[in-house]
Parts: sequence; C-alpha cells; structure tokens
Amino acid sequence: MSPDPTTLPRSVVLALWLQAAGVSPGVAVRSVQGEDEPHTVLGLLDADDGTDLRELVTRWCAGPREVCALLPAPGDPAGVPAAADPDATDAGECLLISTPQGSFAAIPSITAFGSAFETGHLVTWQVREVEPWSVHVAGALGSLADAERDLRTSLVTATEALDALDVARWRDDAADAIERVRTSSTSSWPVPDLDGRRARVLQLATRLRAIVGLAVSDDGGAVNLWQADQRSTALREVERTARHALSAATYAVAR
Repeated sequence: MSPDPTTLPRSVVLALWLQAAGVSPGVAVRSVQGEDEPHTVLGLLDADDGTDLRELVTRWCAGPREVCALLPAPGDPAGVPAAADPDATDAGECLLISTPQGSFAAIPSITAFGSAFETGHLVTWQVREVEPWSVHVAGALGSLADAERDLRTSLVTATEALDALDVARWRDDAADAIERVRTSSTSSWPVPDLDGRRARVLQLATRLRAIVGLAVSDDGGAVNLWQADQRSTALREVERTARHALSAATYAVAR
C-alpha cells in the first residue's frame, strides 16, 4: 500500500501544538505520535536521556515561546541554525523553539520496521542548543502572505507537470494517490484549530509537495531528456516553495 502523500511531517504537527493556547500535553503527544511507537527524547535540558515526548511538550508549552518547524534539503538549509544543519538536513525536518531558558532544535530520527503492508516507526528526538534563530528564519521564509502568493503561482507549474505525465495511466498506484491529494483537508490532520490563512497555506503546500512527489517519481515514456530536465528543474523550485511555505505556516510567538 502506498503511503499517504499528504501526511504532515512530525515536526510540523509538533510545532502547531506547541504554539496552541491551553494545549493538553496528552492530546499533543497522541497527535504527534499517531501510530508510531512512543517517541523518546535525548538531550532535553535537565532531563534524563530517553525521556518521553510528553516531558518535552509539558516543558515547552509552559511560558512564552517562539516556535517554527523547518524542512531543509541538501543545498537549502531553509533557515536551520548551523549547529543543527547537518542532522536536520539528513532528517529533512526539525523543530526550533526559543524559551526563557534558551534556543533549541529538536531533530527527529525515524526508523521504520515491519513489512510494506504494516509498517511501524521508532522515533527519537535529539535536542540541542542553538543560536537565536528568529531573524535568520524570517529572512529565509518570508511572511505567511508571501508564502500563500508563491504557492498559488507554483500550483500551476506542478499541476501542468502532473497532467503532462498522465501518471494515473501508467502507474497502478497513482490514481489512489492523486485522489488523496485532491481531497486532502486540514480537517483530517491531527492539529489544533487553525486560522483561515494558516490552514490554506498548510493544505496547499502539502498538496504541492505530494504532486511533486508523484511527478518526479517517473518521467513516463513520452518525454525526451531535455523536457525531463526542464520539468525537473521547475519542480525542484515548486518543492522548495512548498517546504518554505509549510515552515512559514508553523511560525508563531506564544505567550
């Protein structure tokens, strides 16, 4: 069975819960873990290694905090502080938080086990102290309004690429995946209530990443090398736009 292409990264879900008002640690933990095995945490300040995710959430939901999830890729650190960059890029995601105790990055290490039909996941969050990050991240991501505008432009490029490939015709699993992309909604995600623009950006960015994933998985049989290269270049930029927009939608200052 193909994985759901619209699943949110764990760092995104965690960031949205950490900024929510009156968050219940239990609800937040269940939402982030989903069907994973219980998550463990290493490097949390004044906590034993191997503590659980509830301890992290409980601590980081108390008091003022600034939160953002970043989704770096090779060649595009997307604002990740230097101290966390290599591991965050390898993971493809990380959570940043600033509290009165300092600024930290939490990077998930995810190990799959089981069969393709029944896959489980072991997740360990590595916490490390980083330099203050808000100014650098704001410069890398831009505003939420900027993200929404850029996403709508990128949607045209991504949709044209998918239509040109006609992936539903030549990939057995593509039709179901495309349908999940088209019908995806924030209402099915394990996240707190979101304001209108934030929900729109999250939904559109996730949809774009899923479209790109489908489009780049195979060039099909009806394109030449030049066309494939042109499309690949365009889709890489679409994917970068979608990653940055997802991050912009997770940024918040909570009191």
